[in-house]
Amino acid sequence: MPPFSPDYEVDSLPDLYLDPAQVERCRGLASQVFQGVYDFIVQHSTVSIERTVLRLFGIGGAGARGVPLCNLMVDRMRPNNALSQGAAYWYGRALHAGKRSPTEILEALPALVAAGPLAADEEQTIRDEIRKEARAAAAELTLRINQRDALRDGLSSGVPPLKYVIVATGNIYDDVEQARAAAQAGADIIAVIRSTAQSLLDYVPHGATYATQENFRIMRQALDEESARLSRYLRLTNYSSGLCMPEIAFAAAVERLDMLLNDAMYGILFRDINMKRTMCDQYFSRRICAFAGIIINTGEDNYITTADAYDAAHTVIASQFINEAFAKAAGMQDWQLGFGHAYELDPARPDTLALELSQALLVRRLFPKAPIKYMPPTKHKQTDIFFSHAYDTLADATAAMTHQGIQLLGMMTEALHTPLLMDRYEALKTADYVHRAARHFAEDFVLKRDGLTVRRAHEVLNEAEVLLQETADNGLFATIGKARFGDVARLPDGGKGLDGVFERGPSYFNPFLEILERRLAT
Repeated sequence: MPPFSPDYEVDSLPDLYLDPAQVERCRGLASQVFQGVYDFIVQHSTVSIERTVLRLFGIGGAGARGVPLCNLMVDRMRPNNALSQGAAYWYGRALHAGKRSPTEILEALPALVAAGPLAADEEQTIRDEIRKEARAAAAELTLRINQRDALRDGLSSGVPPLKYVIVATGNIYDDVEQARAAAQAGADIIAVIRSTAQSLLDYVPHGATYATQENFRIMRQALDEESARLSRYLRLTNYSSGLCMPEIAFAAAVERLDMLLNDAMYGILFRDINMKRTMCDQYFSRRICAFAGIIINTGEDNYITTADAYDAAHTVIASQFINEAFAKAAGMQDWQLGFGHAYELDPARPDTLALELSQALLVRRLFPKAPIKYMPPTKHKQTDIFFSHAYDTLADATAAMTHQGIQLLGMMTEALHTPLLMDRYEALKTADYVHRAARHFAEDFVLKRDGLTVRRAHEVLNEAEVLLQETADNGLFATIGKARFGDVARLPDGGKGLDGVFERGPSYFNPFLEILERRLAT
């Protein structure tokens, strides 16, 4: 049984009378979109991917002025296009030369890079030695992952929709106390939010303040203790996005996180990160997530905060198909695909409940084996906390009636301040009641073929297919350039981080990619 196994059958839900052939056409078009990008991915790497390789080999810690050692090493591999051979190659050269400590390796790199190639048999020996090191590192990582899985499997778990709440004090030790309180009030998933600016840092800060390995360790330990106390497993999530996407994925795998926010286009659209950089980084990060059994949460809900939720509903569906194609190509399984969507229609519009049910049912039926992450209303939240609480309650009901797998709970004070403990308690108490009250409600009715809910689902899917066809015909980069997703336009050579993308050389070497792509046994 997969680690996330819903306790329901999607076929028990009201039928939307979708055309299976149309759904398969959409999947086929999304696969074409991926193939158009994959050719670029397999010919390139990034500084973040190479730093992740070094982290997988155990290069942690920081040097002078707090600069991570893996950053310092990669910077010393860049002269004369040496990095095109891969960080693993130069790490192997240093070990072969008798260097052992990170400081010794760092100091030896300039001379090794300047020395040129070795004899063919010696080059092969180095690769064989480093492949052995990589297999040992992967086996160690597997032990960590197995520890998480054993704890989870030995405890009870929440009933979908799993109740997901955010803690966001900016201090991980205060976050721990808030997380414990949320767990005691019924939360199933704790998300530790990070500074928005961290997305744009081309290094992972050392310490516990940001989304770092130490930050993850502290919260995972606290949730393990609370899980044992409550006899209920608590899942932990954080953000694997921005310029260090693969490095964060590695830290999450090592520190036994369950979920990561990870999207193929979010960083491009909403953080102006270069799309070439993002495409390479998301592929390697998702390979790590696939290996580590981590559920990803995608960010389609953001499209309908920058664009109108009614007019842009089809962009959410098209992006989910694209995210699915990218994730499957990176080895991820259906149970790991927490596609994001949201209850974001303007509450002044008539029939929003029927329209939101239509969209939620459509997503649920298009991706029947995926957990699906349902987001609360935020764009139209008001400072009237009583209205906001009612607004959130309808989102709770929609999530329960359409069997979403994961639900981020809305807070009635969303438009006022960072939620207090009591705000989170009220959200959890209400969601628990609504989920229980409405769990099987939708299984008892049939939708009219010509009714509003069904008509709207067909309209959205038709528009999504048109957008997917356009994206397949013109390419993902060009389609993003036309602002088809989130009403945000980006250019292939624009944004941040392009200088960290480089072409792989003919002898590029990455033994972890070989393992993650299952070309070598672990």
